[in-house]
Amino acid sequence: MRTRNALLFAAVTLLFRFSAFAQDRPLGKVFATRSEVMARNGIACTSHPLATAAALDVLRKGGTAVDAAIAANAVLGVVEPHVNGIGGDLFAIVYEAKTGKLHGLNASGRSPYALALDSFQRRNIDFIPPFGPLPVTVPGCVDGWFALHGKFGRRSMQDILSYAIGYARDGFAVADEASVSWQRVEAVYGKYPNVRDVYLPDGKAPARGEVFRNPLLAATLEQIASGGRDVFYKGEIARRIDTFMRKNGGFLGYRDLADHHSEWVEPVSVNYRGYDVWELPPNGQGICALQMLNILEGFDFKNMTFGSPEHIHLFVEAKKLAFEDRAKFYADLEYMEPGIVTRLLSKAYAAERRKLIDANRAARHVEAGNPNLKDGDTIYLTVADGEGNMVSLIQSNFRGFGSGMVPDGLGFMLQDRGQLFTLEPGQANTYAPHKRPFHTIIPAFVTKNGKPWMSFGVMGGSFQPLGHVEILMNMIDFGMNAQEAGDAPRIDHQGSSEPTGEKMEGSGQINLENGFPYETIRALMRMGHKVGWALPGSYGGYQAIRYDAASGVYFGASESRKDGQAAGF
Repeated sequence: MRTRNALLFAAVTLLFRFSAFAQDRPLGKVFATRSEVMARNGIACTSHPLATAAALDVLRKGGTAVDAAIAANAVLGVVEPHVNGIGGDLFAIVYEAKTGKLHGLNASGRSPYALALDSFQRRNIDFIPPFGPLPVTVPGCVDGWFALHGKFGRRSMQDILSYAIGYARDGFAVADEASVSWQRVEAVYGKYPNVRDVYLPDGKAPARGEVFRNPLLAATLEQIASGGRDVFYKGEIARRIDTFMRKNGGFLGYRDLADHHSEWVEPVSVNYRGYDVWELPPNGQGICALQMLNILEGFDFKNMTFGSPEHIHLFVEAKKLAFEDRAKFYADLEYMEPGIVTRLLSKAYAAERRKLIDANRAARHVEAGNPNLKDGDTIYLTVADGEGNMVSLIQSNFRGFGSGMVPDGLGFMLQDRGQLFTLEPGQANTYAPHKRPFHTIIPAFVTKNGKPWMSFGVMGGSFQPLGHVEILMNMIDFGMNAQEAGDAPRIDHQGSSEPTGEKMEGSGQINLENGFPYETIRALMRMGHKVGWALPGSYGGYQAIRYDAASGVYFGASESRKDGQAAGF
């Protein structure tokens, strides 16, 4: 009994000591799950250890950061089919060390030529459904790989894709997060053709640690590795997709695939307290993060603490303003008003929008602004090589495994990104044939004084702009390192208007991960906010590489809410 009491006393004493120590540390640092990974010769941060290992092996063989990123992405499409794959789209930002230039790639696909707006109207459909043939758009991932490889690659595509082919053919142990998502396949997708054969080969979802194989996907990847992008968009794979979609009431056809091509675009930026933050222009939502930063720059967060009512209130109010603009103005850039991106990102416009924020009260109703001032579910990975090149890459099927459309004999599901069009006529994001839908997936990059500072991204649908801003505020305003910034509890706000046409009502609701003080929650409620709790890991998928130009050292961080890993050499 004495021994037991002594052990209990020691444990309680240790707990009190830890609590006292924790109370003396900034809130974000209390939640750090691990140290940053430091390396000089190469580093990879992905959402799965097998993908990270593939990327490092490519780097060790002399491959570039782009070679390694493609290898990692291909592996993730095999081992995490619940969030990405060759049936989806891709965006990337590449920092080229020899020129000091940032390159942006938009590898997102367009809607089918054969599907018109009145097709939905005749069916009395107000919103594009998430599953089935109607939300399917051209998958841009494979063309994105070859566009990146053609500009920055060194190793052969056969070598780069060999890791993914091996795991698809020989099998891999299903990780925790994937095993949970896999349990929903039967209920969500079971009625669609080929789904059970590909994803439930034994009649049930694979359990955690169970070995899963996808020989059809292995064969498809082998064709791509040997035949190049044309086999996917103009060859046998394209013809199989065309036949399958026709047979199942779909509209995506051979012409849609044959006409597809990625586009190199100029990244856009704003300066936040001396750091240049770079995103890609629409059809993605990256500029939403930039709009939020512009608005928040007018407040002095150095005199606030992380997790304080003031911090969360101002963050949420800036989000409301930026998201109303997102709902009204963001779309395929070809359908947006010329010059509007520049105006949305102007400091003058941010100053006008900032005036709408009441420092003491939650806004009940927010409208999109007038930027015409006079004068005025996803994977993310990042890789860096020993030559100083860095890649920020994001890729997704959109909603889970995708649309439910699994073409015969190919082993992958087509994305359902078209769900994000609005069917309301006359809007920037209104559905039209051969048009890119609004996109949620966004890679990011930060430079300081013209030098690379960080490559990063945060998965999570509409949460991504919030995630980008939270990471940057955690580091720039609250002094956290890259790992602490990702591990700190996150803030989400639901209830803003959406690009699909759904309108905001009231002030919405703040959802907080565990870790924020009770006093903060009470204060937010007194300000008029509705506050709810988020399930652990609700807003996850963060990876980052920070670069110290003076020492030449990379600092890697990986998402503690997922199965990810940062590693280097």
